[in-house]
Amino acid sequence: MSDEQVRLGELRDEIDQIDQKIMELISARAACAQEVAHVKTTANPGQDVFFYRPEREAQVLRRIKEQNPGPLSGEEMARLFREIMSACLALEKPMHIAFLGPIGTFTQAAALKHFGHSVVSVPLPAIDAVFREVESGAAHYGVVPVENSTEGMINHTLDMFMSSPLKICGEVQLRIHHHLLVCPKHGDQEITRIYSHQQSFAQCRQWLDTHRYGIERVTVSSNAEAARRAAEEPGTAAIAGDMAAELYGLEKLANSIEDRPDNTTRFLIIGREEVPASGHDKSSILVSMRNKPGALYQLLEPFHRHGLSLTRIETRPSPSGTWAYVFYIDFEGHVEDEQVRKVLAEVDEEAVELKRLGSYPIGVL
Repeated sequence: MSDEQVRLGELRDEIDQIDQKIMELISARAACAQEVAHVKTTANPGQDVFFYRPEREAQVLRRIKEQNPGPLSGEEMARLFREIMSACLALEKPMHIAFLGPIGTFTQAAALKHFGHSVVSVPLPAIDAVFREVESGAAHYGVVPVENSTEGMINHTLDMFMSSPLKICGEVQLRIHHHLLVCPKHGDQEITRIYSHQQSFAQCRQWLDTHRYGIERVTVSSNAEAARRAAEEPGTAAIAGDMAAELYGLEKLANSIEDRPDNTTRFLIIGREEVPASGHDKSSILVSMRNKPGALYQLLEPFHRHGLSLTRIETRPSPSGTWAYVFYIDFEGHVEDEQVRKVLAEVDEEAVELKRLGSYPIGVL
């Protein structure tokens, strides 16, 4: 045997031994997670026990990224632990996660990125249906899009919070790569029609005008639906992501056609319970102010005075009357923080209505 073969054999034996240790440690972690569930269930007989703790998982993932020795990146190491935690949690009770469907959408990809692949993902046809599924208790949590870096806020999601009792429990950001997809069995057909969601068409407008000008663009309910149609109809293509391409067996005619390379969508995790502080949090509120001069200044001034950083402010028409508006505000901090309590108390004095939508960990992955 050559020196190379000898050394490779030694390294493979070492990898086998390490794999065995990893397997034993993961099993030990899973057993510990089962014991945690047993302790919680025993201490709260007959009650609904929440095994999933968003703030705890955020703390674990942050620590993994900070203490990761390499050579894997902190992001990659955290993703591995995300799946380990997801599998351990599913030993007791697999979570049902509602998302804006159908299967193969970016929202499903965001749900799996946040919760891991050991959950039961439930596709629903509309954002309001996701809210109802979680409100009824049929799903533990829901995932809905709220903001795209190119096209702005998803107004339907914001409007649902005006009437829903649900809380925001987390957030996840997903880099959005759009591809022009075709079915391999229709490869000899000239493309005369492109299917996609209206948001995707908007995010790829410049590329389409340059490379596919004059081809009919047909808006459908989701990118996954676009992929399904492209798989069935000769002479058509779809704009969709990797998950939809794999699901419907499509190939990429053009890769990453989004106009902005940093195209990112932010999704919110919605649930029924409030989330304790994790140490690096964000809060969201809805505020209706009296229609008078200086109302916006009175709303924002306390945040500046107490040093709270606003990350988003959006205006939506109020359902209570014509030309009345509701402000949707994201800011850094948790409602348990002293400075946040002071600011919200001052805002509450001036506001017609203040609705706390939730405090939650800033997205780790």
